[in-house]
Amino acid sequence: MQWSLLRPVGLVPAALVLTTIAAGAEGGKSASPSEFLLVTQIVLLVAVGRGLGEIMQRIGQPSVIGELLAGIILGPSLFGWIWPEAKATIFPKTPEQKAMIDGIAQVGILLLLLLTGMETDLKLVRKVGKAAIAISIAGILVPFAFGFALGEFLPDALLPNPQQRLVASLFMGTSLSISSVKIVAVVVREMNFMRRNVGQIIVATAVIDDTIGWIIIAVIFSLASQGTLDIVSVAKAVLGTLAFLAISFTIGRRLVFQLIRWANDTLVSAAAVITVILLLMGVMAMITHAIGVHTVLGAFVAGILVGESPILTRQIDERLRGLISSFFMPVFFGLAGLSADLSVLRDPNLLMLTGLLVAIASVGKFGGAFVGGTIGGLNHRESLALASGMNARGSTEVIIATIGLSIGVLSQNLFTMIVTMAIVTTMAMPPMLRAALARLPMNKEEKERLEREEFERRGFVANLERPLLAVDESVNATFAAHVAGLIAGMRTLPITVLHIGKQPEEQEKSRDEEESHEAVVKKAAEAANTAGEAGSIDVVTRARRTALGETIADEARKGFDLLIVGVGKVAATRDRFDRRIEDIAARFEGPLAIVAAKGEHLKRPMPDALNILVPVSGSAVSKRGAEVAVALAQGGSGSLRVIYVATTRDKGAQRGASRGLNQEAGILKDASDLAARYDVDITTTLRVNRAPEAAILREIDTTDVDLVVMGVDRIQADHLSFGGVADAVLRQSKVSVLLVSSGEARQAPAEKA
Repeated sequence: MQWSLLRPVGLVPAALVLTTIAAGAEGGKSASPSEFLLVTQIVLLVAVGRGLGEIMQRIGQPSVIGELLAGIILGPSLFGWIWPEAKATIFPKTPEQKAMIDGIAQVGILLLLLLTGMETDLKLVRKVGKAAIAISIAGILVPFAFGFALGEFLPDALLPNPQQRLVASLFMGTSLSISSVKIVAVVVREMNFMRRNVGQIIVATAVIDDTIGWIIIAVIFSLASQGTLDIVSVAKAVLGTLAFLAISFTIGRRLVFQLIRWANDTLVSAAAVITVILLLMGVMAMITHAIGVHTVLGAFVAGILVGESPILTRQIDERLRGLISSFFMPVFFGLAGLSADLSVLRDPNLLMLTGLLVAIASVGKFGGAFVGGTIGGLNHRESLALASGMNARGSTEVIIATIGLSIGVLSQNLFTMIVTMAIVTTMAMPPMLRAALARLPMNKEEKERLEREEFERRGFVANLERPLLAVDESVNATFAAHVAGLIAGMRTLPITVLHIGKQPEEQEKSRDEEESHEAVVKKAAEAANTAGEAGSIDVVTRARRTALGETIADEARKGFDLLIVGVGKVAATRDRFDRRIEDIAARFEGPLAIVAAKGEHLKRPMPDALNILVPVSGSAVSKRGAEVAVALAQGGSGSLRVIYVATTRDKGAQRGASRGLNQEAGILKDASDLAARYDVDITTTLRVNRAPEAAILREIDTTDVDLVVMGVDRIQADHLSFGGVADAVLRQSKVSVLLVSSGEARQAPAEKA
């Protein structure tokens, strides 16, 4: 290992000496709780925990192991054994001082479960649900039975209350049967197996394990608080938990989305969305506590609902993850390590029992998951990989053990044994899983799916989260609403409709304007729900209150990633767009889609089918146009025609004829492959030795298309411009046109479609 990597750890003794001297001086002043000691404890836990976490990651282990080891080093296992007075000075056992750092750790538990819930992919669980449920049940029952049996035979000296052996045995069974979603997901993701079939099953099974585990913990918590097996109180906890989950995943799902959008769109203070999410987590934690369940279940479910929200998930995750990973996790896991006194393992009996616990936990979980995988239809190699992955307890085990210690179910020695088991099984999992996954071949279906997902990851439409539709009262607005609805419907994206017809100086809106505005909103909802799942698209509306440019600028800051414009007048004279469109484009820096309804769509702006023509040239912007065209064709019925346009103005036109044709055929094949990924049938056409605009207009005249979708670049100019080809098609086409532009303006390139 490099010396530079060990250098931070070498500074730990010096830091301990200095902080001990300072803490001793501070502690001698007063016996009351000390803020200085609190800060000292946090600094040591974060510094040592993050440093060791960095080392663990360098050697292929999860960083949580380093954070646990930091607590063990700073606790009675090492620091307290070598220099007990210094350990007692920095980490005194006075209830008031201990309560200060414990309060931070408890907040850390809730935030960690919030983040874990956000990482939970319910779509993944649903996709492999049947196999994952079968595997999870077998993977829980076998180790649970082993753990329960072990709890029944534990010596009375290891139990804090031997009269509550049943509760302790149930707790032991749960602690042995649960897996760590976080550790499993991190390792699977680091190995690029997250989207593999077996990787999805492993993570989905871990999610189900965790969920069932928290429900069982809720029941045990109720038992521990009552002191006896009170059927009424247990039934209340179970029914309350089920009711909480049912309400959360129905009404609560929509409520959370509405709260996040309201905070993002309405509040102007910094990090308003994060504040709302933290309040939501706190309220749900209090609800679960009120029904007799531990607060962690409420935080976990809150995280799932936040992660399921269709907007701002990436930004929220990035902002929360840094604070939790850098501050709360080292403090919480460090305190868990502080609570574990490994020096007690010098007792041969305890050491033997700890080894037995590790063996029972590993054999039970490994065997149960392997049997479950076989029952679930996996082959032996896949079942072996599954069993290897499910054996990691990690952070989840430590959280459960901490809860058991806090409610009096576990003794200090039993807590130390369980934490040791969590560390050993977690450190053993990554190399075992890597070895098992490396031997798994990839079948044809899985390879095709992974290629499609990789394409979507780099694509435009697949990464849309929130389109904005700006419209007036025109027929073109209705057609634009139809187009926006088809794009949003397939992925159930929420649509925001911004009505820009009303002038800012007007004080009253006429009844006709009100009715037109409501009609546009209704059309957008109808189109979206026709393309997607009926009733699943959320459509809200806003009216312009200020000047058009200011209104667009206000909306742009809310995180919209596509602006679709549908107004009555699109093109003006002398190669210029209408003034309203230029004002909109000037204040919105993201991708822009301008809709111009023509021909039949002026009579029927909500057509039953769209016959689409999309020109391609191999450029990035033409590929974006092709993606949008495929999405529209997938959302509705009709046809899709792709035309490759080549001209002497193209750079490749001067090359050899055979090489040029091969290049053009390759571009058309890419378009065909794109359509095939979404089960869209297309017709391809090759037009050579013709100006692009002429080729496109010729294709319009000779086919039955009724919509041209073009990917275009914004050109740097003193006005909005997409180049001569787009301008010619927009003005001369007899059918509707949809121009999909990039977000940034570029210098005018050689003309391309």
